[in-house]
Amino acid sequence: MFKNYFITAWRNLVKNKVFSFINILGLTIGITVCMMIFLFIRNEFGMDNFHKNGKNIYRVMRNFKHDGKSSAVAYLSGPYAPALLNDFNGEIRKAVRVLQNDNLVTIGDKSFHEKKVLDVDTGFFDLFTFPLIQGDPSNVLNDPGNVVLTETTAKKYFGTVQNAMGKMIMLDKKLPLRVAGIARDVPSNSTLAFDLIVPLANYKDEGIMKIWIYNGLYTYIELSPNTTQSKLEKQFPAFMEKYMGSDMRKFGFNFSLTLTPLKNIYFDNAFFDGLKHGDKTVVYIFLSIAILILLIACINFMNLSTIRAAERSKEVGLRKVLGAMRKSLIWQFIGESVLLVTISCVIAVGLLILVMPWYNQLLGYSLTVSWNTWPVWLFLTGTIVVAGFIAGSYPAFVLSAFSPVQALKGKLRLGKGGSSFRQALVVVQFGISVFLIVGTIVITLQMDYMKNKQLGYNKEQSVLVPIDNNEIFNNRIAFKTDLENQNSVQSVSLMSGAPGGFFDSQTFDVEGHHDKIVANTEFADFEFVNTLGLKIIAGRNFSSQFPTDSTSAVLLNQTAAEKFGWTPEQAIGKWIQNTIRDSAKRYVVGVVADFNFQSLKENINALVVSPAPDMRMAVVKLKGGNIQAGLDLVKKEYAKAAPGYPLEYKFLDQQFDEMYKKDIRQQTILSVFAGLAIFIACLGLFGLASFTATKRYKEIGVRKVLGSSVKEIVILLSKDLLKPVIIATCIAMPAGYWAMNKWLQNFAYKISVNWGVFAFAALITFLIAILTVSIKALQAARANPVKSLRSE
Repeated sequence: MFKNYFITAWRNLVKNKVFSFINILGLTIGITVCMMIFLFIRNEFGMDNFHKNGKNIYRVMRNFKHDGKSSAVAYLSGPYAPALLNDFNGEIRKAVRVLQNDNLVTIGDKSFHEKKVLDVDTGFFDLFTFPLIQGDPSNVLNDPGNVVLTETTAKKYFGTVQNAMGKMIMLDKKLPLRVAGIARDVPSNSTLAFDLIVPLANYKDEGIMKIWIYNGLYTYIELSPNTTQSKLEKQFPAFMEKYMGSDMRKFGFNFSLTLTPLKNIYFDNAFFDGLKHGDKTVVYIFLSIAILILLIACINFMNLSTIRAAERSKEVGLRKVLGAMRKSLIWQFIGESVLLVTISCVIAVGLLILVMPWYNQLLGYSLTVSWNTWPVWLFLTGTIVVAGFIAGSYPAFVLSAFSPVQALKGKLRLGKGGSSFRQALVVVQFGISVFLIVGTIVITLQMDYMKNKQLGYNKEQSVLVPIDNNEIFNNRIAFKTDLENQNSVQSVSLMSGAPGGFFDSQTFDVEGHHDKIVANTEFADFEFVNTLGLKIIAGRNFSSQFPTDSTSAVLLNQTAAEKFGWTPEQAIGKWIQNTIRDSAKRYVVGVVADFNFQSLKENINALVVSPAPDMRMAVVKLKGGNIQAGLDLVKKEYAKAAPGYPLEYKFLDQQFDEMYKKDIRQQTILSVFAGLAIFIACLGLFGLASFTATKRYKEIGVRKVLGSSVKEIVILLSKDLLKPVIIATCIAMPAGYWAMNKWLQNFAYKISVNWGVFAFAALITFLIAILTVSIKALQAARANPVKSLRSE
């Protein structure tokens, strides 16, 4: 019986090549997209799930209130971990500190600037499950002179893993380290990423390791089985009062501690966190897109199968006359659907392998397809079964319900109900397509708006040079002076953070206010305003003509002046004092117009600019003309100031790509998927047009003989098929408006979604639909009527 079903199904596929091709192509694309998104979602929700004791591992978070909002940072100082182990002995089993770093690695005459270096405590490999290929995880970090490399890093340095063991490397030209272990490459589903692991003991004398208020490293703990997160968090207020009470009162802080489970870190976008993070909203959007695209492909099959019902009516009637039960007919047609989906699934696997390199590049990290794991095969099997049943159920019930007498007499009619249902399915298909097109247009417009928005500073021809090693830091003044003496350089400013980068928040005593006020800080030299092209709206700029400016002057942005209760003019001469850094009051000498120094997703915050040596970035403003000559000068002066360190620069306007990388990625992926959705929908529309043209073949011939023009026949065939497209557009637009307005709430500065967006989306959809239908309608209209009427 099953053999007979299979043979019949195969013959039907081969016999109706056009319909089979349309169905297989649509389902193949749909299943490929589903598999791509399945791998993405599996990676996202599988973050950090490979650690053996992961369920008991937590990261300690420091919480504070800022402008009435609660925020959390992952950074703590060195003393926290030993104090937690001491005070909660028996409740906390292990505590490991992790410091993100980037260093110059020197091997002989070769130098590498490594940005994924973790300085960690000795228990790092006991707490986390990062397998070692070489070395003993229990003691590999006990010697401060040891270092652990990843497999790829070892091969990069020494050619092979075996050659790396026991070899020496030099860190920042001053710290010799011996390779004592080789770790497997960090999987893409890890929030912690590293190429080198260095013992934190090498930095035991640094301020961050001894002073409680110097925060800059992560603290991970493993809880004992007999304690819970909530139980421990209830004891943290007393802990903070014991160790930080006096400092918090002195500096105006109000910190508290909480715990974040390791499995939740990836989706917990911690404030000022340098780890890799995801967005559950994006995951759910991708999941929805996968379901919608597969649904479009299934609708194609349902539509094309039901419109072919008349062709198969005699087959059904004959089977019923010969004794076939309706149940067996239903299973036969569902089996045909499952066979079609299986063929599509096999092709989709091959297509997935082909597109994976492009997909990995688009995501920004590598997804691995493990064909020997049960989730992948479960997904493929589930797709075949679910898609096969969804696509085949309606046609199966329709076909199996035919009256054998009517079917064998050739008097079968599908009726208006079947036609209405098919049109409803087309409405669903194009409704989804229009929705995705609206989303693509809005995201594209928002990205373009942010890219072209006037940010309040001049970002053109500005080169960012990180001050990220001791040599460039020690020689930063000479580096700046030598560049300023060059004709192709307009100005140079040293600052703690360039726009789009990191800006710390600190507390200030402010004239006329009893409570301390929090504001973002920028520590910069006197050329800060001129280099960025900022506008002074009250007072004056820093100036070397005022010797006291270095120690007693500040600039405010307009928002800071308003937050402190002043107009720009009133702010001049008022005093403020940084509770941590300043030993004396500083006086406001100028107010600059607001500029977007952070992401456009955030409103402009209060900013205090102080002259101070805490400088992590040099901004070099080049003169127009020969930019390459200016870059060559920057490289030359950098090589002189920091010999052996590779220069890694970027332009200030490239910060856009860094800040909105995820949004741009979403835009690209959504554009691709929207294109695929409307392509699959148009495949189905083309199939319907083909069926309509075939069904009305003789009618078209009669109309042509009676004088109808090609144009009139094309309009006749097209109007019925385009009605559901128009209805779909009208339904999808309100849904698109609601969804994109909600997405735009993530941005403080955003476009307004007006009617033009929807008119453009409708125009695109309608033009594509007209083109799809007209191809077949024109072909039918231009056919020789003699051929269609010959049998009469």
